[in-house]
Amino acid sequence: MASWNSIPLEITYQVLGWIAFASWTIAGYPQVILNFRRKSVVGWNFDFVVLNITKQSFYLIYNATLYFSSAVQKQYFDKYGYGEMIPVAANDVAFSTHTVLLNLFGLFQIATYERGGQSISKITIGIVSVVYLTAGVCFFIALPTHSWLWMISVFNSIQVFLASIKYTPQVFMNFKRKSTDGFSIGNILLDFSGGIANCAQMTVQSIDQRFLEELLWKYREDTASPVK
Repeated sequence: MASWNSIPLEITYQVLGWIAFASWTIAGYPQVILNFRRKSVVGWNFDFVVLNITKQSFYLIYNATLYFSSAVQKQYFDKYGYGEMIPVAANDVAFSTHTVLLNLFGLFQIATYERGGQSISKITIGIVSVVYLTAGVCFFIALPTHSWLWMISVFNSIQVFLASIKYTPQVFMNFKRKSTDGFSIGNILLDFSGGIANCAQMTVQSIDQRFLEELLWKYREDTASPVK
């Protein structure tokens, strides 16, 4: 596995990672607290909740597998080279584990608090059904050859897709009601902040590894030059 070339960049990477972890971790609490205070989940779109927990579950599988499984890491290095770094940090695993548990608690609130006639739409049920069916098919395709890296890469693509659409039901509901009552804006602000920190973290890693590539290229040029 590649090592860091710059200690300041490594420190920056870790700091940004834990900033993203803190922002994303705290992001779920304003909504949970709001639900608890109101003893109601009216205004919190159930489609958003279901899409989000599905997304986070696939994100957890991807992070935990790539971070802990030596077999999957070997497949990653075989495909991308041993000079590459594993693109998952400890904060990614910690965040995804925490957020899945928090979302499960959110489902508990939905089951126990006033719902006001809200329900999960057939469209969301269809999307989630297709997602889990796709995941099952991928598992059985990967099983004979142990192509786990390919499988979790598909899972990661699924979570990216869900991340791009999960807020749509909530936005539509807010527009239809002409109100955001029951939905915490703190969730949006913290989620956005965490995303910015995470993108910055990946940028820092890319800068550091690009520096390594330039050193290797220069070394190859120097060794290939004729001796004078």
